[in-house]
Amino acid sequence: MTIDLYGFGPALAAGALMTVKLALTALCLGLVLGLLGALAKTSSYKPLRWLGGAYSTLVRGVPELLWVLLIYFGSVNAVRALGEFIGMPDLTLSAFAAGVLALGLCFGAYATEVFRGAILAIPKGHREAGLALGLSRPRIFSKLVLPQMWRIALPGLGNLFMILMKDTALVSVIGLEEIMRHAQIGVTVSKQPFTFYMVAAIMYLGLTVLAMTGMHFLEKRAARGFARSTQ
Repeated sequence: MTIDLYGFGPALAAGALMTVKLALTALCLGLVLGLLGALAKTSSYKPLRWLGGAYSTLVRGVPELLWVLLIYFGSVNAVRALGEFIGMPDLTLSAFAAGVLALGLCFGAYATEVFRGAILAIPKGHREAGLALGLSRPRIFSKLVLPQMWRIALPGLGNLFMILMKDTALVSVIGLEEIMRHAQIGVTVSKQPFTFYMVAAIMYLGLTVLAMTGMHFLEKRAARGFARSTQ
């Protein structure tokens, strides 16, 4: 049995590549925002705790689709003003950049809670031991806290990445040519909605399986030293 894609096969393949690029770029941004948010929420300074809590609550309280639309359409005047200031009046925010910002912002808000839980799961005695050895706080974080936090947080982050991969379909509403956008164009041309949406679903499923395989490998690698220490 062959599936007639009416010549849209290469376009769907290009859309899959764009989906992967969007997801990985948003992941990098989200990890940075999530780590900063977790450090703020676990800080001993009340203003930082308030700032971290406000970020995670505000972003998680608004649907991802609205963040995509707000960032893309709400940045028009700001980007235009910036372009005029730096002598580039035609400067605009691309759909890809808006998608990365929106998805990275949302991923970071949820990752904040994952990282926060991982940090709180590390015994305080480990930090106290580092201080007793004369280590500075940045060195304690990089050598003691960060490796353990990464191992604990990895399963939760993997689950969030699965969600992020599927949320890339939301960026099609602002014209980014990823899988869903090309599938919608194919439906418009061919009048075969079931065929194209089924192919899109299979492509998303395939990307999810690949991501799950990669996360399984990372989890096993992160737990190797811990497994040896418990034997």
